[in-house]
Amino acid sequence: MPGYIVLSKSHPSCGGILTAEEIRGMELSAQLVVLSCCNTGLGTITGDGVLGMYRAFLAAGSANVVVTLWRIPDRKTRRLMRHFYSSYRRSRDAAQAMRDAMLHMLQNKKTSAPPYWAAFSVIGATTPL
Repeated sequence: MPGYIVLSKSHPSCGGILTAEEIRGMELSAQLVVLSCCNTGLGTITGDGVLGMYRAFLAAGSANVVVTLWRIPDRKTRRLMRHFYSSYRRSRDAAQAMRDAMLHMLQNKKTSAPPYWAAFSVIGATTPL
């Protein structure tokens, strides 16, 4: 499975790289994982679908993973994510929270263009497990 995350080294023996294979081998009980940097929803297309970082988190036990499908501007992402997290805290429904955040972006002339919000996708369960 392709993909990795670069992390800060927490101690000298830490390599700072977390691979998709390592993630897949974990036992997570996370309701939500957010991969909000660019292109996190992409991967290798196989007969089983798209294999990428998000799939490793789902296989490890995460209920939902938020990904992006193309490059997104940092400031616009920060605005969308702020609204997403606020809505998610209230509803605990990732799909509804993302919908709310997207509608919020649509209401502002400076952020209403689809490239600023439409790259985001929620994969997984639609309600808390």
